[in-house]
Amino acid sequence: MGPGSSPLSGGLRVLDPGAGATIQDLGRPGWFSAGVGVSGAADPLSLRLANRLVANDEGDAGIECVLGGLRLEALTPVTLAVTGATAPVTVDDTGVALNAVLHLRPGQSLHVGPATAGLRVYVAVRGGLAVEPVLGSRSRDTLAGLGPEPLQAGDELPIGPPPANWPMVDLAPVPSFTTGTVSVRVELGPRDDWFTRPEDLFEGHWQVSDRLDRVGVRLERPDGLPGLTRRDDRELPTEGMPLGAIQVPPSGEPVVFLADHPITGGYPVIGVVPAADITVVAQARPGQQLVFDQRRSRSG
Repeated sequence: MGPGSSPLSGGLRVLDPGAGATIQDLGRPGWFSAGVGVSGAADPLSLRLANRLVANDEGDAGIECVLGGLRLEALTPVTLAVTGATAPVTVDDTGVALNAVLHLRPGQSLHVGPATAGLRVYVAVRGGLAVEPVLGSRSRDTLAGLGPEPLQAGDELPIGPPPANWPMVDLAPVPSFTTGTVSVRVELGPRDDWFTRPEDLFEGHWQVSDRLDRVGVRLERPDGLPGLTRRDDRELPTEGMPLGAIQVPPSGEPVVFLADHPITGGYPVIGVVPAADITVVAQARPGQQLVFDQRRSRSG
């Protein structure tokens, strides 16, 4: 939605938010000095695609839901797109396609069923969700408690004015997410020298634990291999934490930071996942296996 545009009221009603649904755009950069992180969609590629399908700006606000279960009712004629995790989508109980342009009449409902691969589903509506921005963004930052509240049944979501352009495609040919082992690139550092064997990060598989949210994904060993061991018990002064930082607490179980990560931390960071691979981590499901692939350093 463009600057200064007036929102249209009563576009969508939330009938069921599922396991957890929030409003997200591409975040609020530029507030680190005030102690505020960027936040935004955990899988920004899927949100960008949903917005492009309905001819929005890529950064317009949409809905991010976890594992499906979301049900929405159209209060006015709306054009939608659903992207992200593989999940069944229906309009009034009629199956429709993911990654497609959908048109709903007033009174029709959209239902996103349980995701079978991937974790997070995105819904964009033509015109974008016109909730009140906070510090320039409509994203919910779950760690800082900023932005619109998580969605609840009965919420009515205003929609901004439709963009000038019309959708140019009916369906995007996007490959489905896998439930098998995923590979994620890592650049070691800056604190890999704090570990006795930093190469252990790349040996064998890690498993996504059920201790995950928009802040980060904790990994554990599924096969009896050791976790990551520090050289000693030194304390690390608090330092900045980027998106994709792999922070290692005393348990030796690495945590990969996602969109709502803290901007500082005191545990050593053994490596960083590049932004291009954050989607893979954000869409990994509990119990799914993950391997790290070492990326050559910038100076190498």
